[in-house]
Amino acid sequence: MNMNKLKILIADDEAVAREGLMRALKQSFATIEAVDGRDTWEKIQAEKPALVLLDLSMPILTGIEVLQLLKKVDEPPLVIMITAHGSERSAVAAMKAGAYDYVTKPYKLTELRKILDHATEKILLESENKRLRDTLTEDSESMIGQSPSMRLLKKTIHKVAESEVTVHLTGESGTGKELVARNIHDQGQRPDGPFIAVNCAALPKELIESELFGFKKGAFSGANKDTPGKFQLANNGTLFLDEIGDMDKACQAKVLRALEEGEVTPLGSTSNVPCNARIITATNQDLHQLVTSGDFREDLFYRICVVEVAIPPLRDRRSDILPLAEHFFKRFIATSNKYDLEITTEVCEILLNHSWPGNVRELRNVIESLVVLSGDELDHVQLENQLLRRDSNSVGYSLDGRDFKAAKQAYTNDLETSLISEALRSTKGNISKAAEYLGMKRQFLQQKIKQLGMDARKYIP
Repeated sequence: MNMNKLKILIADDEAVAREGLMRALKQSFATIEAVDGRDTWEKIQAEKPALVLLDLSMPILTGIEVLQLLKKVDEPPLVIMITAHGSERSAVAAMKAGAYDYVTKPYKLTELRKILDHATEKILLESENKRLRDTLTEDSESMIGQSPSMRLLKKTIHKVAESEVTVHLTGESGTGKELVARNIHDQGQRPDGPFIAVNCAALPKELIESELFGFKKGAFSGANKDTPGKFQLANNGTLFLDEIGDMDKACQAKVLRALEEGEVTPLGSTSNVPCNARIITATNQDLHQLVTSGDFREDLFYRICVVEVAIPPLRDRRSDILPLAEHFFKRFIATSNKYDLEITTEVCEILLNHSWPGNVRELRNVIESLVVLSGDELDHVQLENQLLRRDSNSVGYSLDGRDFKAAKQAYTNDLETSLISEALRSTKGNISKAAEYLGMKRQFLQQKIKQLGMDARKYIP
């Protein structure tokens, strides 16, 4: 049986008619047959055909009775009813009961093929739409990783999602703040409502108000029609304001008013528009510091920071690096049609030893590049060179919302991990030789390895 063909069940108690259809359709479909209504129902459950050619008048169970049973099936096949001449009324009843279409005996094979072509197009289109929905759902719902910090984050998301409380997300660039916001939305009280994301840093100062609050026709040059803003589009759903720390203070005042009064005023309008959207905000800046410096309104700060959720950087959840890499790897070998590629030990080691300043976004981009540029196998040399270039081109050090002590410790840990990894690789995991290589005492190296959460055994060939 050709697995690329759609499976069709031909259900007819007349052997000659059934066998004729089997011969006529076997080149285009994977054909199976049923001899009566009960056999049809059993074959549908066992074989799960995509299409059924169903004779209206069959013993044991009629075609209409089979259609009624199909209402119990989660993903029922498309049914094309075969009726006798003069039974058009029954055909209409079959359509009302769920049949896709019908043909009346005696019918021309060309007529049947045309109906089957349309049915096939419908099935393939629905299958592709389901695949896309599943992909989007997977991207939206998947929080990859079981590190302690990720387990805590998942529990926090579940708790805050249960209420309508305003949530503020903090974390470095690339940690996945929008993914967390989507998870809160999906697990919240209005998952069927819209999820609207706005990157405040990407919008010019003169456009952000019109984007958020909308505008009336003629409000400014180029305003050719009434246009709703993001607050209105997110009504009965969630509005995610990313990088809210980049918003100018005039716009901050209007956002505060929208949150407090539950309504917005489009530019050029004198009337208010109700808005009922859950608000989630995010920034990679220190809002506390921006409030102190006078760059962020204190009243808005307290309004959006009812619950503050910190998203950990990838360097603080190193046990999640390989599961994330595997997740992205599977996605990109599928889109690149390179199913023979496999992640090697060398690649894993390189990934684990990188500091990932760009966090999950950087890891995703690196895996995509690795898959696209590799030939028959993953080029771990090219990967190592790529990451070395990234490190050499890095913009330097940053507090990233931490105080000096915490930032310094994070960078020191990365540096020590990198140097000790080099020594352990060179000595094949021999701690005594690695200590000599580093010019330190063996006991001190053991303490460092434990402190940094490293495992010397992985360097043993």
